[in-house]
Amino acid sequence: MRRLIMGSILVARLPAAAVMLLLLLVVVAHAERHPLEVKFDHMQPLSRIGLHRQLTAISPSVKISASPEVLGADGSTYAYVTVTFNKSKDAAATDWIGVFSPAIFNGSQCLADLNLTNNDDAPPYLCSSPIKFQYANYSSPHYVSTGKGSLTFRLINQRYDFAFGFFSGDLTNPVLEAVSNKISFKSPNAPVWPRLALGEEWDTMTVTWTSGYSQSVAKPIVLWKSEDDTTWTTTAAVTLTFSKADMCGPPASTIGFRDPGFTHTGFLKNLGPDTKYYYKVGHKLKNGQYVWDIQRFFQSPPFPGEDSVQKIIIFGDMGKFERDGSNEYYNTQPGALLTTDQLVKELDDIDIVFHNGDIVYANGYVFEWDQYIEQVNNISSRVPWMLSSGNHERDWPGTGSFYVTTDSGGECGVVYSTTHAMPSTKDKEWYSADYGMFHFCVAASEEDWREGTEQWNFLDECLGSADRSKQPWLIFLAHRVLGYSTGSEYQVIGSFGEPMGHDSLQKLWQLHKVDLAFYGHVHTYERTCPIYENNCVGTETENFTGTYNATIHIVSGNGGRGLDTPGLLNTTWSLVRDYANYGFMKLTASDHQNLLVEYKLSKDGSVFDSFTISREYTDVLGCDNTNTRNCPESTDADL
Repeated sequence: MRRLIMGSILVARLPAAAVMLLLLLVVVAHAERHPLEVKFDHMQPLSRIGLHRQLTAISPSVKISASPEVLGADGSTYAYVTVTFNKSKDAAATDWIGVFSPAIFNGSQCLADLNLTNNDDAPPYLCSSPIKFQYANYSSPHYVSTGKGSLTFRLINQRYDFAFGFFSGDLTNPVLEAVSNKISFKSPNAPVWPRLALGEEWDTMTVTWTSGYSQSVAKPIVLWKSEDDTTWTTTAAVTLTFSKADMCGPPASTIGFRDPGFTHTGFLKNLGPDTKYYYKVGHKLKNGQYVWDIQRFFQSPPFPGEDSVQKIIIFGDMGKFERDGSNEYYNTQPGALLTTDQLVKELDDIDIVFHNGDIVYANGYVFEWDQYIEQVNNISSRVPWMLSSGNHERDWPGTGSFYVTTDSGGECGVVYSTTHAMPSTKDKEWYSADYGMFHFCVAASEEDWREGTEQWNFLDECLGSADRSKQPWLIFLAHRVLGYSTGSEYQVIGSFGEPMGHDSLQKLWQLHKVDLAFYGHVHTYERTCPIYENNCVGTETENFTGTYNATIHIVSGNGGRGLDTPGLLNTTWSLVRDYANYGFMKLTASDHQNLLVEYKLSKDGSVFDSFTISREYTDVLGCDNTNTRNCPESTDADL
């Protein structure tokens, strides 16, 4: 076992007052030694562009063009575009190229939306933020001396045309000097990026996709059949969208907004267990013609309690990263592609994925949801891609979020709940899910979870509803650490997790014998011992056998966002920590008695930490030679 001990102070069973005093001293020392590490960097990098100071000074000395002009002629949903430019004088390392879509560079078109007039002192000259950018010298090292260069951008089919703006003045004081020709995809409204999720019942799969077709223009449908069927079933889909008026504040309601197109969801019901199905999404146009995405396939979930090998992926806080080197996320989410690409490599060995909050980090730049959805689509179109809501999806003052922050950038959960069909409802984003021998209870950490609330009552019912003879593996998920963490973000506020978190919920975990609790939010990996009321229960650290003792808590928030720094205090209950790598969890249930839990590194798929749980049904009940009260007449898990 590998452990992280970095100048830590060991906290055993000290009195609470002593622990609080130590934490206060750590806060002061940490602030003095690492003043930039005390506060996490939640800034959306696109917000560094000073659009409110942007000027337009079209210069004849600057030329810019993009090719090819028609993208996706072969039906592809992405394309690489070459942008060439020439600045005959005053070329600078701070010159940059921004990608705008729609290709609107006339600020008068958005004055009304912002309640501004042409008489304002600083009217906007651009209606929206660029969707990405690169510096002019990114791939042209001699640009400053020659004034000539070229860049390659990877664009995805986001329903509208594109144009490239050439800017001087760096990001802080941008001056628009030239605009390229417009380019567009051949079929901008085409159905793209189908993504799967479990439905409210175990035998339902939801298929969600994006297009430019409203319900009044074309009817969305899903064609599907099992591998043994000879005929296709047609299922009509529902359509959702949102507008700028649905956003709760800026930048989502201003420069970060972009028309999201339409989200369609079909519900494929009464599926056979563990069966291969083929499907394709599309639209029936008014003229009777059809527009289709390519044919794909998925494996339906096993029957609850089915004894087969089942493999689950869990991680949080991944975000997105641009494959073309565009640097709006430079040094912010560098691990996102590492995690995505490793999961693609292991796709044949994965049954379902849970992305546990802080999904995109769009923070009000809503077009980045398209980019995230496209990034993970090779996975999400094959296996259920389940989400939980985090602070960067939900939080906004005055909208009912439990935490009063602006982390969602004005999205306030609207984009999250519209673009993905979880078995939950808006502002009640908690849900349960069954997958074979697993029963999942997914909390919404950004909505009130304290004892006596609607969510607390749901969790009590969800955890208590698991038939452990059929589904022995009971899993709790929440984005914020409602359990235990030694992360610096918590230590600087004098806590080892969300204040009131485990005090409110640990009675449920213990009562219902929750095996594992997973969290994100802290961008690291950490595993505790089986813990109850801040104390380890039992001495096992890698192979847990026999009667259930307590819940093991795991922080797996290093899916891709910049890694956090360790807290200075260590504890007896924190067994393994990793602050140096990106990674994800993999749970493998080989049968009703044995579960393998692995923490794998995104860079190469190697296993950094692992442990096993081996337990009979009677062990879950607490039945042994000294306690026969809970012993059933039969322990056959198949009954």
